[in-house]
Parts: sequence; structure tokens; C-alpha cells
Amino acid sequence: MPKEPRSSRPIKKDGDTVTRNIVIGMVVLVVAIGVIFTFMSKRTSDNVALPSAINKIDTSKNGAALVGTVSKDSDYGISFNSGNAPKIDIFEDFQCPFCMHFETAMSSYLEDLIRQKQAAVTFHMVSFIGDDSVRAANAANCAVDQGRFIEYHRALYSIQGAENTGIYSNSNLVEVGKRLGITDPKFEKCVTGGTYADVVKNVNNSMGKYNVNGTPTVFINGKVWNRSGNDFVLDEFKSAVEAAKK
Repeated sequence: MPKEPRSSRPIKKDGDTVTRNIVIGMVVLVVAIGVIFTFMSKRTSDNVALPSAINKIDTSKNGAALVGTVSKDSDYGISFNSGNAPKIDIFEDFQCPFCMHFETAMSSYLEDLIRQKQAAVTFHMVSFIGDDSVRAANAANCAVDQGRFIEYHRALYSIQGAENTGIYSNSNLVEVGKRLGITDPKFEKCVTGGTYADVVKNVNNSMGKYNVNGTPTVFINGKVWNRSGNDFVLDEFKSAVEAAKK
């Protein structure tokens, strides 16, 4: 199991443990910002089969619909409970395997914080890894309109595959929504039409503003959360959040 986070540019030696190692070069971020914002890539098929994990996606784990907001004030991140304290900002890429490990460890806790209004949580879904990341981030914003971002976010990580293989094709992203009970035709139109292309691009560009060098990067009240080791430990994260409440 990989332990170190996915990086988008060279990291300084004194960088935090959340964004250290696995350097893929500044050129990747430059290409990501300037080129990858497409929703109908010629390099990937729209007929890539979904993994068997999709069969575990259903409406049984849906909570009450949650209304998220996307605004310039949050650099177009997907926010819940804006104005509450503490403030948690999470930078992720849907194709990042380390983000999937973070999601697995922290998902239920973060959802509880949001539903119980115990924290302001903003998800910054960046897309530096490639076209699949761009389409997935757009679709996640479409799910916000349906009140199902939390469930959709969890579902996309549950079917994560190899990078840029087309697993997050538009047709597959629509199918994930259907499995979650999203049947509004506006959702499919939003996904296939790339309605939130500009939002996705703005979020990706905001990495520089926050000095985010890789994913996942998590801020608690504006300070980077540094893990003590390689694993994402729930109790450790909880302690940091609870300390920020005081």
C-alpha cells in the first residue's frame, strides 16, 4: 500500500510530511493548468468498464441532502458550514491514491463534523493528474447541485483505478450518480457538458496561492496538518481538530 502523498511539483527539503516525496516535476502542473481542461478527451474511451466496486454503490448510505456552496471567497472550493469553527480545508485529486487512503480513514468523521455543524469544511478538488481528474472534479460540482457531494465524493474514491485510463469518463460518472439515486437530467447534462470547467480550472490554479505542492494537503484553521508518520491515523486527525476548537 502506498504511503506517501501525490506531489505536483518539486518539494523543498523542509516541506511538511503531507506533501513530501514522489516528485513528478513542475512541468506536470504547467501542463495540467494549460492543457488538461477537457471533458471529451480523444485519448480515452467513453466506454471504459466500471470496476465491480460500483455494485456496492447504492442509496442505502445516503444521508439527508446537504447543501454545499461554491464561491470566489473559498477559491471555488466546495464548502459546508461556512463561518463555523474550526475551519478545515482539504486539497485532493480524485485520481490520487493517497487521497483515497485519506478518504477511507477520515470520511465518516468529516461527514459527522459537517452534518453536526461542528466545523466548516471546504473540499478543494484539484486536477493536476490529468483529464480523468478534471472530469471527476466537474462531476463532483454537479453533485453539489443535487445535495449529494458527500456521497458522490465517497463513491468516486471507491472505484478509483489507474491514472488516466478513462475510469472517470463522462458516462461512468453519470452512472455513479444513478447508483446514488441522482436521476435529475440536469446532472447528466452538467457532467457531459462540463458545466463547471471554469470552476475546476480556478480550483487547480489556487494551489499556488495556498502553497499546495501535492495531495492530500489539509489545513486546520489555516495551518497545515502534519502527520506524525506515513499512515493517515483518524485519532491523530481528530485530536488536531478538537484542539483547534479550543
